[in-house]
Amino acid sequence: MNLAVQLAPKHTRGLLLSNPVMTASGTFGYGTENSHLFDIQKLGAVVCKGTTLEPREGNPQPRLYETASGLLNSIGLQNIGVEALIREKAPIWAGWQIPVIVNIAGESVDEYRQLAEKLDGVPGVSGLDFNISCPNIKAGGAEFGADPVSAAGVTAAVRKATSLPVLVKLTPNTGDISAVASAVAGAGADAVSLINTIKGMAIDTNKRKPALGNITGGLSGPAIKPVALYMVYQVAGMVDIPVIGCGGIATAADALEFIMAGATAIQVGTASFPDPLAPLHVLEGIEQFMAKEGIADINELVGVGRQ
Repeated sequence: MNLAVQLAPKHTRGLLLSNPVMTASGTFGYGTENSHLFDIQKLGAVVCKGTTLEPREGNPQPRLYETASGLLNSIGLQNIGVEALIREKAPIWAGWQIPVIVNIAGESVDEYRQLAEKLDGVPGVSGLDFNISCPNIKAGGAEFGADPVSAAGVTAAVRKATSLPVLVKLTPNTGDISAVASAVAGAGADAVSLINTIKGMAIDTNKRKPALGNITGGLSGPAIKPVALYMVYQVAGMVDIPVIGCGGIATAADALEFIMAGATAIQVGTASFPDPLAPLHVLEGIEQFMAKEGIADINELVGVGRQ
């Protein structure tokens, strides 16, 4: 049974995963936090939490709020900063067999460029997954990913600054995600991952004020799965690079839906909070499905649900 998938077929080195199950940025820390719970080397890849040029304390508390079949989060990119990541985390990753992909975030094209340059050639870093849901300070705070031109511009800058495979994480908070996906593919992205969280909020009726300290947050979890699945279906029909599905995946059945919609790989995110072993359970479920159905290669399932 072959579970291996290639996420960067156009890249000179490629980015080969032993299987299609990845962790989603911001939900699995740096991988080191959960490595004692199960053998994470069994997964396809780890995507670490969002990394910025300087350390960030994040948004004011409270940062998490449970909703019906979902979770609102407003962490605010709390992280140790790229220099500490290179110094403290990358040497650990260099000893792993599993590829680690670093998620990067910035508020200007130059910040993304600097992050890409600093991480280029660092042992233990196998690729970049950059978050274009960040506010573009030169565009009045609008998300980079909300506009195809802006998204293509930052993608081109990152592509020029690094020899690593480049994955772009798309935001659903845009009028036309297919246009954005096509733009970043044309600008040099090796793959796209989608979707990031959907903007939302909640009111604490007892306190009579927003439930999150930052007022708004990103909605994730099973509640957004139908939206994410549809967007993956849309984008997979528009680009000629791999698509990575993310958004509400909690079971192998969820993962298989995304793969059949056209995703080459998938990411497990919010499901890891109540069950840190969720990515492993998803992988085991995919293997069981393939064995039951007599499927020899996972790639045979990619896009079979498309009409």
